[in-house]
Amino acid sequence: RTNVMEGHATLCRDADPAKCVHAERYVMYRGYPREVKAAHAGTGRFRLDAIANGRVLFQAAFDGTRSYDQNGPLPPERAASEEASAFGFSAIRFAREPGFRVERLTDDDVEGRPCFLLRVTDPGGSYTLFAIDREDGTIRMAAWPTPRGWHQRLYSDYYWVPEPGFRQPGRVRLYYQGLKTVDIRWTRASIDGELPDALFVLPQAPLPAR
Repeated sequence: RTNVMEGHATLCRDADPAKCVHAERYVMYRGYPREVKAAHAGTGRFRLDAIANGRVLFQAAFDGTRSYDQNGPLPPERAASEEASAFGFSAIRFAREPGFRVERLTDDDVEGRPCFLLRVTDPGGSYTLFAIDREDGTIRMAAWPTPRGWHQRLYSDYYWVPEPGFRQPGRVRLYYQGLKTVDIRWTRASIDGELPDALFVLPQAPLPAR
């Protein structure tokens, strides 16, 4: 139902090494949706805090209806663009629901691991590509078109969260137009905890470090 992922990340604006900054605290709060009709619109609930040297680099959130950054609610046009660039992974969780279509594409390797390649299309016609590890079933890649260009995520360094039993990627890399912009290391994950609605409404101070 929920996942709180904690770790650190390197963020590079415009993929420029001179503009890279390290967020020593990077936390995502995710309330997973119970249904999805449009995979690249906002789904469920979401919040992300990036903290560097004790200050907020940025915050982003979606409360189930509205998107925010650290300054408050986003205008509708910007919100739609941000949501289309961020949401898409949940398509795989609903791929067998009515209205979705799943196609097997040409198999490929992702970082040397043989994978099945799938295209999942939602009821509105938007699609997401997924690479599924042939050996262990983990998702190694997700990709879809966004307003920022072609977006790809690579997932690796999986580890097991024993309660209630969840396989968490320890590293996630984000690319736009083939250029890496974010490199995340998730060092801890907490599954199915209660996340209050107010957590997903910004602006507010980031939660204290654990």
